[in-house]
Amino acid sequence: MSHYPAIKTPPISIAPMMDRTDRHFRFMMRQITRCTLLYTEMVPAEAVIRGDRGILLGYSPCENPLALQVGGDDADKLAECARIAEGQGFAEINLNIGCPSERVQQGNFGACLMATPSTVARAVESMKAVCAIPVTVKHRIGIDDQDSYAHMLHFVEVVSAAGADRFTVHARKAWLSGLSPKQNRNIPPLRYGDVHRLKREMPHLQVEINGGFTDLDTIESQLDAVDAVMIGRAAYDNPMLFASVDRRFFGQDVQDVDRVAILDAMIVYAERWISSGERHRIGPILRPMMHVFAGQPGARVWRRTLSEQGFRAGADASVLRAAYDRMMEITSRRGQDLVEEGSAVVA
Repeated sequence: MSHYPAIKTPPISIAPMMDRTDRHFRFMMRQITRCTLLYTEMVPAEAVIRGDRGILLGYSPCENPLALQVGGDDADKLAECARIAEGQGFAEINLNIGCPSERVQQGNFGACLMATPSTVARAVESMKAVCAIPVTVKHRIGIDDQDSYAHMLHFVEVVSAAGADRFTVHARKAWLSGLSPKQNRNIPPLRYGDVHRLKREMPHLQVEINGGFTDLDTIESQLDAVDAVMIGRAAYDNPMLFASVDRRFFGQDVQDVDRVAILDAMIVYAERWISSGERHRIGPILRPMMHVFAGQPGARVWRRTLSEQGFRAGADASVLRAAYDRMMEITSRRGQDLVEEGSAVVA
């Protein structure tokens, strides 16, 4: 059972990532970690209100604790999003003040709102007024030339006065022009010290750090300075990084899950998903599964088989089992070749 209801900030979360943290990825991650806080992809406020909620907000109950991340600058619309999120059973609603893409800027939300903290404060205040779930903010340490510690501190002071429950800080500034979103995730230098200082100087706030974390030892060391750590791309590229998270960070008396158990669960899930809707396909389920065997013998064969067979017309859940069997066949053959080679050398 998750500790989430008993503590405001789970120590570990997986970042909201466009084209990554969809419901299939989240279901897969729940086979690995039951306690880690998960996030949806960012959904614009207008889409939350007027879009197809079954598609945009649909999730399996096991995905909770799950936060809905929204983007927008209109306090009334964001308040409506908060009402909807609570009604849909989300554990939290998070406001995106970190995305630097041009498309997001055109809608006047994302990282550009760091320049107008009063707008963010009004949004948070309106959201807090209509829901009981946590209202949190994910932001950068700064934007463009407004990137000093003083700039970030001012932003947090203004928004915290409106009642934000947590500040998740991506420890890089964002350039609003000149860099792509991908470059903004890598080129601006990480400044962990600024996030640590924020927590020291405002200890009453819940502060989570995000940016560049890829191993559990480093993540654990961060918890001496902040309340929580958010992991981004490493969670997608190496989901088994989370195999020991529930025991190590949440104190759960559980065994690490193995890859075959994940495979079996995802086959059942895929069969159920495909049979439940005329347009439901196996392809979106295969994308996060590509990395389950990362670093293992035969991982390349696994990925290649899924890529070659999984996106053909009529492909179904059997592709997953076929890819695993092919991987095991190849690795077994290679192992036998090595044994025979060794025997020949001894002889």
